[in-house]
Amino acid sequence: MIPPSEAPGTDAVITWVDGADPLHLARRHAAQATTATPLHENAINAHRWGSGDELAYCLRSIANHAPWLRRIWIVTDRQTPDLSALPHSFREKIAIIDHSEVFAGLTDALPTFNSLSIETMLWRIPGLSEQFVYFNDDVFLTARLDPSDLFRDGMPVLRGKWVDYSVIAADPAARADPALLHHFVQINAARLIGYDAAHLFNSAHVVHPARRSVMADLYRQMPDTFHANIAHRFRDLSQFFPSGLHNHACIRAGACHLHTDADHLHLRTGAVIDYPLDQVRAYLRRATLPTSKFLCINDLPQLEAAIPDTRDWIERAISA
Repeated sequence: MIPPSEAPGTDAVITWVDGADPLHLARRHAAQATTATPLHENAINAHRWGSGDELAYCLRSIANHAPWLRRIWIVTDRQTPDLSALPHSFREKIAIIDHSEVFAGLTDALPTFNSLSIETMLWRIPGLSEQFVYFNDDVFLTARLDPSDLFRDGMPVLRGKWVDYSVIAADPAARADPALLHHFVQINAARLIGYDAAHLFNSAHVVHPARRSVMADLYRQMPDTFHANIAHRFRDLSQFFPSGLHNHACIRAGACHLHTDADHLHLRTGAVIDYPLDQVRAYLRRATLPTSKFLCINDLPQLEAAIPDTRDWIERAISA
């Protein structure tokens, strides 16, 4: 019998938005203007909706390094990306799905400009496989990806590390730091499953393998918590990180494999400001080494402005 993790039927889900689209921009500004409470700085940083060539790099990296994925779902908001440069055979695997389908029956939460809210409902995509892997469009595959890199014995392989965020959680000033909002939403997710800030699994900025049934069960157990999470049209400190909720539920149930090896790279926003450029360049070059399978670049325009040959290195990394 073929193990579940090796069987055909694992999908990829990618969230994408073109924030420069005039219609999208107008809707976002209108929603922001009518928000009753002040928004966190992390929630309104314009780079959050920026769209360069990240989606194209992400899709080409999948075509080159994980052609066995069954279907690629691109989740959008009344938009359709240009896929004409991709091979026809690969385009046939791609399905565009709108927020209105993902939020069917819950469309009062729309429009939303909040990735946390959108990720909370991705498991509701009609026809999505039980085993799926979630990509932000700024995550690229940089080496061959095998099914067992994502699922083993039918259980997700979770990348990250155990951390102690108790100092952050206790510091009122930390709540205003835009760089720390992600820490708080991970703390919130862990607490919902019975873990605390002093001992939680920090999910890496990488692809997120998930079981659809795990999220469906969590929704049945805590519908009000899910509905509160999607009510925020922009990121909020009170929200939970959906992948963190899924991952801690799997850890609690002993239904996952933890992967703490450094096979992933993350160039966060501000890295070119906080570190010498030679160090950032050296880090970027590591994406071309066979030991690296994933590369996340949070702010490609910022990185490219500081390191003009950034795209050359991305091309080398994602090439077959």
